[in-house]
Amino acid sequence: MVQIPREAPWRAFEASEAEWDDWRWQARHAIDSQAQIERFVRLTDDERRGIAHARTALPFRVTPHFLSLIDPENPACPLRRQVVPSAAEAEEARGELRDPLGEDSHSPVPGLVHKYESHVLLLVTDRCAAYCRHCTRRRLAGGIEHRREGEGALNEAAPSARDLPRAIDYIARHREIRDVLVSGGDPLMLSDDRLETLLAALRAIDHVEIIRIGTRALAFNPMRVTERLAAILRRFAPLYVVTHFNHARELSPRSVAACGRLVDSGVVLDNQTVLLRGINSEAAVLKALFEKLLVARVRPYYLHQLDLAEGIEHFRTPLRTGVDILRALRGRTSGLAIPHLAVDLPGGHGKVTLGPDFIESVNASGTVFRDWQGEICPQPYPEPRERDCGCPGERPREQRLD
Repeated sequence: MVQIPREAPWRAFEASEAEWDDWRWQARHAIDSQAQIERFVRLTDDERRGIAHARTALPFRVTPHFLSLIDPENPACPLRRQVVPSAAEAEEARGELRDPLGEDSHSPVPGLVHKYESHVLLLVTDRCAAYCRHCTRRRLAGGIEHRREGEGALNEAAPSARDLPRAIDYIARHREIRDVLVSGGDPLMLSDDRLETLLAALRAIDHVEIIRIGTRALAFNPMRVTERLAAILRRFAPLYVVTHFNHARELSPRSVAACGRLVDSGVVLDNQTVLLRGINSEAAVLKALFEKLLVARVRPYYLHQLDLAEGIEHFRTPLRTGVDILRALRGRTSGLAIPHLAVDLPGGHGKVTLGPDFIESVNASGTVFRDWQGEICPQPYPEPRERDCGCPGERPREQRLD
């Protein structure tokens, strides 16, 4: 088994440092077979069965960069479990859905999801630098529908280059749309030229005020954030990049540098984390992640309850877990480091947010709270006041007639 040197990982791949830092090299040399990964990782029988199943399900693929961060000897490594399939993905569980968020039923044209009035989801590719084993859009990722339906078959839900003009035209005709989230797959798998053309088309629509890009590239292939890409994104401000980090170990020096390059170019970075059982389902683990994100100038925005996608039951936690984690974080880290706990409801009903309830009781005189340390703290209601000039709570003021 080849050892990957921590300080010079490119040597294990017989590459130069310059090649290692080329995002295209990372994409071309992604590991996508059992034979390839077994050169670097001591697989378990369960992982071998998972990789075999992935041939007909969500593909197995991981970049050399991300592979260099995992523990090759520990199957419980939190990064390894996110990218190396397990046999549990072949199991069916109660309530799991092929399209857990009801995206297909809210898709007026292929590649576009219009679930909320003012913002839409634009799916521009089905490819990613690596494939998360907890992927909620696994029915589309990696062209899986094409493999299931036969060579040359077209799945109308999957995004393709020919769909984009129809999606752009739909956005232009619906003036209520002010916010477009560009996702996939991973939009940063597109070339600079294709991405620039897409963003220019969106920015040319006068009622589109906000553009967001959802990407996992800053974790899987941070070399993608070149100076040229940062300059392109700067042109289309206000533009937000929504990153996806699930564990502090994913914030490698190259990932932190990529975040800084975008922030220095005027791009706002928000992060979404998925709550994953046995990977980040403890308060201490998420506290370390969220605090490290803030240092990297990325705001922890969402902590997602795992969706009801097929084959990922083994990652799912009870709702109570996320609520308890937020309660444990309150008062023990900055409020900036505490995200919203979001549940994307099945069937396309959209997101709702949850949080710990600090109200102990409510009575006629006020509200009784229990603070983050568990201590009781009453807060009385304001005394009734007469109203003056329509301003509630103000005492009547003397009026002068001079």
